[in-house]
Amino acid sequence: MVQKLEPRASTASPRDSAATDWSAKWIGFDQPVRLVGEQTNESGRKLPPPKYLRREFSLKPGVRKATLRASALGLYVIHLNGQRVGQDSFTPGWTDYEQRVYFNTYDVTEALSEGGNAIGAILADGWYCGYVGWGNLRERHGTYPRVLAQLDIVYDDGSSERIVTDASWEASTGPLQEADLLMGEVYDATREIPNWDLPGANAETWRPVDVTDQINAKIEPYPTETVQVFQDVAPVALTEPQPGTFVFDMGTNFAGVARLKVQAPAGTRLTLAYGERLLEDGTLLKANLRDARAEDRYICKGGELEVWQPHFTFHGFQYVSLTGYPGTPSLDTVTGVELSSGTPVVGAFSCSDERLNQLYHNICQTQRANFIDIPTDCPQRDERLGWTGDAQAYIRAAAFNTDVQRFFRKWLVDLTDAQQPNGDFPPVAPLIHLVNKSGGPAWSDAGIICPWALYEIYGDKAVLEKHYDAMVRFMAFREKSMTAYLPPEEYHCFGDWLNIDSETPHDVIFMAYTAGDAQIMAKVAGVLGKSDDAASYERLYANIKTAFNQAYVDPDGTIKGDTQTAYVLALWFDLLDVENKQKAEAHLIERIRERDWHLSTGFVGSRDLMHVLTKIGRTDIAYRLLFNDTFPSWLFPVKNGATSIWERWDSWTPEKGFQDEGMNSFSHYAYGAVGQWMFENIGGIRSLHPGFTRVAIRPIIPEQLMWASVSYRSVKGVIRVDWECEGDGVTLTVEIPAEIEADIHVPGTTSVETVEAGKHVFQGRMIR
Repeated sequence: MVQKLEPRASTASPRDSAATDWSAKWIGFDQPVRLVGEQTNESGRKLPPPKYLRREFSLKPGVRKATLRASALGLYVIHLNGQRVGQDSFTPGWTDYEQRVYFNTYDVTEALSEGGNAIGAILADGWYCGYVGWGNLRERHGTYPRVLAQLDIVYDDGSSERIVTDASWEASTGPLQEADLLMGEVYDATREIPNWDLPGANAETWRPVDVTDQINAKIEPYPTETVQVFQDVAPVALTEPQPGTFVFDMGTNFAGVARLKVQAPAGTRLTLAYGERLLEDGTLLKANLRDARAEDRYICKGGELEVWQPHFTFHGFQYVSLTGYPGTPSLDTVTGVELSSGTPVVGAFSCSDERLNQLYHNICQTQRANFIDIPTDCPQRDERLGWTGDAQAYIRAAAFNTDVQRFFRKWLVDLTDAQQPNGDFPPVAPLIHLVNKSGGPAWSDAGIICPWALYEIYGDKAVLEKHYDAMVRFMAFREKSMTAYLPPEEYHCFGDWLNIDSETPHDVIFMAYTAGDAQIMAKVAGVLGKSDDAASYERLYANIKTAFNQAYVDPDGTIKGDTQTAYVLALWFDLLDVENKQKAEAHLIERIRERDWHLSTGFVGSRDLMHVLTKIGRTDIAYRLLFNDTFPSWLFPVKNGATSIWERWDSWTPEKGFQDEGMNSFSHYAYGAVGQWMFENIGGIRSLHPGFTRVAIRPIIPEQLMWASVSYRSVKGVIRVDWECEGDGVTLTVEIPAEIEADIHVPGTTSVETVEAGKHVFQGRMIR
């Protein structure tokens, strides 16, 4: 199944390092916040109206170049002379606002005119002072949002002029009455301000802005792809489960908003509510959203056809409920608008089993839904945080789908900004003070795992150099916490999150990930020419391995906990002595067999389970797990109509229905980590050198498939693998780009051929 090739292009320049001369001031409109409960019976929830800010100015003839730079503590949309500037969403992104804030750059030359001009901004709370996370808490960084804008104009005669945000601007509120990332938007079209963003507008009721001279955070160019509209999504079905309640099925579970078309009398109130699944009566499942209202409301101005789309919110949904509509809507009354960071698509996967094609679709869909400025856990409930454990488990799978180099570079800055004084990394980045400041094993380790992954995938040595000091601080913290190379008595650990009745001891996870970190750090130090550090980390790994075998491994190869994940971790991180390795392999296979060849792993074990089975020569068992469609398995949700990756193996079952409503997302990418294994084994594309400069092409062909077509656009170009079975024969076609050497392992033979750029065809055979 092939993804849409490219998101719509952004008009914002992601890098503009020359723009460091800021004469603009941070401005806002500090109206007291009202309680929504006073008007809507949602007592205690504060949802202040976004601010409308404007200024008029005059230009002489001959504008050669005009460049706008804009930032916000909150979220902004800029207007120039009646036009919205750019089509990007949620600018300038989410950061730790005490440390840094980003700005975006736009070429607005064509938007300006000789004589009178007007610039305006709409300013919303966003992540700065809106609701973030659970607990109905807001204003985590400040009380009121601010915007910063600077318009630099160069004339044909070489002269220049600068228009900035300052005390000359005016402020008001307008039709946008509420705008919150979790709660949604309320837009009252009867309150629209005619021509507010054009010169000559009536501004008698506008008031002076509030000005802040400076903030302490660094102001830097936005470093990655902005959030953009990926595609419009047409609904596939429309029902009316209750009188006046119309439910649109969008056909797939994604993140974004709904665009509404309506023609109705002035004052008509319509509500768009969002949900991922339906209850038995056909209405939306809302309980799993927790305190996220996830509703958008529109009040009609009357007259002609009205088209409205929210701008400062997003939701995770497959279903949209419309109430308040006069009469009966048609399918085109609502259109889905899918939003995601504009990371370029680089991967494609299809095969003869439509279930696997759907699984791949679900992986990509869930990645897009959760890659909105940062890698979040889920897009629908009152959480949507940058969980470190999820990110480290999924980063390599993500890279096979889209180019995530800049996206994760940005997030690693967020993670380093969130690093604690003792060197530990937290469980989420950007950090919010709802969570333990220690991520614990398999979560904190993202600060080591993710930079190394970017180096191996993209050859990105600079990311290692940038974060090396932070990585060293973390390793010093982790090593200092240990006694005789064993875990401390007390430490935070999420464990093998959401495993199936098979809890792995936390100290096994602690030891495995700490050993893995030491292995990575030895390699990182080697790449950076720090030989003494490399030797030190190699010794640390050896000492942890010795302690692990002494403390956690029995003579018969049983590892403490005796779970699938315990064996997976020990085998993946090479923690076992030679005499115990084969015994542990046998124990792992037995733990799978006794569950009727099903997995029991959670977030931690599932990342490496399939890789370990391939590593020990039991890809046959890996394929057995992959093709299972009974609970628990990757194809169980597919068999039950899933269009995205679920948070739980049992988010829904025929026997029990929906799982724990307090934590039951239907868009959670962690279990989508299996996508990496699919590319590397069904497609056979494996990197041998950093940046895919040398690759192995070694598809392992299962009896369940007749053909597969897999491609990946590396930093050097597109690598494409197609194979097809006919009888006992296999035709393997490989395309290799320039500057890459490939070792081709012909299926069913011992032949390995090294090739360079070009298209190559090989004949192999099936071994069943």
